[in-house]
Amino acid sequence: MTDAHPDHTVERCTNPLWVNSVVELVDRVGQHLGHSSWHRVDQRLIDAFADATGDRQWIHVDPARASVGPYGTTVAHGLLVLSLVPKLVYEVYRVAGVRAVVNYGLERVRFPAPVRAGSRLRAAVELISVTDCHGGVHVVSRVTVEIDGTTKPACVADTVTRFYH
Repeated sequence: MTDAHPDHTVERCTNPLWVNSVVELVDRVGQHLGHSSWHRVDQRLIDAFADATGDRQWIHVDPARASVGPYGTTVAHGLLVLSLVPKLVYEVYRVAGVRAVVNYGLERVRFPAPVRAGSRLRAAVELISVTDCHGGVHVVSRVTVEIDGTTKPACVADTVTRFYH
């Protein structure tokens, strides 16, 4: 299924993995949990991010100058790609029976390949660890943001999330 949006086209992931409880989440450590939908990162999205952050470097926002730059076009900010991670992961899996989900932070982030304007991205999620914390569990997931048609990922991040029950 696709959803036409003025900024980009999204092929919706309509069937995320539902984990029934935090106990079941523990049983899935070391497993690949799935992929998100593909999401297009177009110039309009890049420009909006540049406006929001004040990072208006030419490689991101000047298509004419970027056309003769190292990538032949503008590229998305690494932090724009990283900011898509929560949305992409939410498409991959959800945990039932929790009262709150909190983005607790990041342990490691890398940007191995540039995201050219117009590229499609999706996330692959692997569950690294689940440990008890006060009132819930502390979850580390490795999120690999893939670029359609390339072998190197746009971003690899170990995200830390807390699920409170």
